Amino acid sequence: MPCYNIPMDLSQEVTAAKGIGEKTAAKLEKAGIFTLRDLVYLLPRDYENYQAAVKIAKLRPGKVMVKGKISHIETKHTRRRNFTVTTATISDDSGAVRTVWFNQAYRAKQFDEKREYYFTGNYELKNNRYQIMSPSAVLAEDIKATSSNLHPIYPSRNGINSVKFCQFFDGLKGQFAKIPDLVPNLPDAPIKPGLRADSLYKIHFPDNATEVEEARKYLAYEELYELGLAAQLMKSESRKLRSEKMPFSLQDTKNLLKNLPFTLTDAQKRATWDILQDLEKETPMNRLLQGDVGSGKTVVAAISAYQAIRSGFQVALLAPTSILAEQHAEGLDELLAPLGVKTALLVGATKHKDLLKKQIKEGNVDLIIGTHALITDDTIFHRLGLCIIDEQHRFGVAQRQKLLAKTERNILKPADGEPRAPHLLSMTATPIPRSLQLTVFGDLDISIINQLPKGRQPIKTKILKETAQKSELYPKILEEINSGHQVYWICRAIEESGAAASDSATAARGKASLARGQASAAAETASVKKQTKKLQALFPKLKIEFLHGRMKPAEKDEIMTRFAAGKINILVSTTVVEVGVNVPNATLMVISDAENYGLAQLHQLRGRVGRGSAESFCYLISDAETPSRRLQAMEQSTDGFYLAEMDLKIRGPGEIYGSLQHGALDLRIATLTDTKLIARASKAAKIAARYFSQNPETMLKYKELFSGISHYQQLTILN
Repeated sequence: MPCYNIPMDLSQEVTAAKGIGEKTAAKLEKAGIFTLRDLVYLLPRDYENYQAAVKIAKLRPGKVMVKGKISHIETKHTRRRNFTVTTATISDDSGAVRTVWFNQAYRAKQFDEKREYYFTGNYELKNNRYQIMSPSAVLAEDIKATSSNLHPIYPSRNGINSVKFCQFFDGLKGQFAKIPDLVPNLPDAPIKPGLRADSLYKIHFPDNATEVEEARKYLAYEELYELGLAAQLMKSESRKLRSEKMPFSLQDTKNLLKNLPFTLTDAQKRATWDILQDLEKETPMNRLLQGDVGSGKTVVAAISAYQAIRSGFQVALLAPTSILAEQHAEGLDELLAPLGVKTALLVGATKHKDLLKKQIKEGNVDLIIGTHALITDDTIFHRLGLCIIDEQHRFGVAQRQKLLAKTERNILKPADGEPRAPHLLSMTATPIPRSLQLTVFGDLDISIINQLPKGRQPIKTKILKETAQKSELYPKILEEINSGHQVYWICRAIEESGAAASDSATAARGKASLARGQASAAAETASVKKQTKKLQALFPKLKIEFLHGRMKPAEKDEIMTRFAAGKINILVSTTVVEVGVNVPNATLMVISDAENYGLAQLHQLRGRVGRGSAESFCYLISDAETPSRRLQAMEQSTDGFYLAEMDLKIRGPGEIYGSLQHGALDLRIATLTDTKLIARASKAAKIAARYFSQNPETMLKYKELFSGISHYQQLTILN
């Protein structure tokens, strides 16, 4: 690459690149590509070696590439609704071969029969004849002769195909050497000068596969470094804040513990001590308490809340659903009322809400448990000192921020008038893999409860063929109900199409995602009703009801309350019960179409049973010939932490991190399963964070670095 002294400004709009005018820029913006940085980080999804094309006469089964002309293109509509088949003939000087595309009717108008194309697809036997199945196609004249056999293939974006992106990058080719380093002259910088520019050049213009691999390795490291640094800087910033000290009282804690109907596990004791020590500090606690379903997080939260309340502060506990908030209020009031703690429930359906908010404002309530009603502007606290957020990944950043900001409006101010940040305890039953602890959750201190209370039995899990329901599952349902127990039946999941995306891309895809999401919700609702009707016909004497996300909150709460009271034998539901009321009497969980769920969600659903002393069971219904790795792992293990690691490898971080977050963990190239690379990047990020904390004035010198981590700071912010 040629060398230049003036760095390239990656914050420039894409129109700064040769060949990109206003119209093209508008298309790129709709695809989330606004700047040169966005453009150069649009990485190839694959590489093609066009010199590997073979003559048609020499085709053999498998993936193939041929160069030829196309003719006899024809599209037919089949008896299946909205299903088309497009066929054509590809020919070269050695012969001809048939090709077919399914549901790609646009192919009929794509080609010029007089021009040559490269076709890449699978050559296989279909309907008693060999043909090339659904090949990709590139106009031969668009493929420029280069010294390399590797040609990058870019993902199409908003009507701009790979060929056009190749042209854009050709126009920028001479500028790549001017791309600035991410961390120039930073003490203990892990990246040698020029490596960023060199890696980006090689990923777009590689000479061989080794160069691609080296470039990928650096760019993956860079991503993880930025993600880790964002988290560490957030942690450093939180340490600069001041909070109220809440002294530990041994006698008060003993008074609470002696009233418990059980003994704390060792894991609960360790987690409790971590939190109580944090509350004694003048820097705000920012701790994540993670523990498997039924591990006893709530009692740890109760002990923590009691220390804050005995120190003269109010505590707010934010829950994702009204029914869960009610469950917490009932359980915590039972534990803390004998000690003089006044507990209140604040949800949408709370009666005399204005009176309750007046009592909160005047300091007549110690522990306030609720849903979003807690964060409305007219909910003002007297002296809020501790915020507890249950299932924190189910709340967006803005919602958490709003709760944490409540302390600025406390009626009772600190003696010195300086604002204090609240202590924050986040809780989750979704085990967080180690790699996410180091990256996404790197700004949090983490306590883990990895033991179940005594007396809890492991849930027996079995994969069951759909065809075996009549002979095995239905008798089991009757057996459990005749024993006085209850059953959950989870209906088929329809995969979310509106997965979390980057802010700019979300805007572009929002309407389509919303429409698909509404269609999915409607289909799930229909599925629940259909299954309820089927089960009622099979078991006419049983009380069977359904539950789904499109019901009104009050209606959902009413059904769950009756189920908890034992008035419903079988509850047919969508995953709305994934986080819900504690029903110790429920001993059987049935999950239809279990292949459609991730491990974390399957484990959460399974955790709805096994909460009492009776033996519990989970049936995973599947029509797959060979069960997936996910289902096999579920059948073999009840260890949530092991399953979380498996889920990360199979499905990525989205489900663990939660789709309600602001933004998305949309890594371009790194994988959160590369623990060695993550450890290296995290170590370097901690060094950099210490440097910037000690020398904040130097941050302005590292424009590229802080542009890169701004997105991740939105993801990791919790305080």
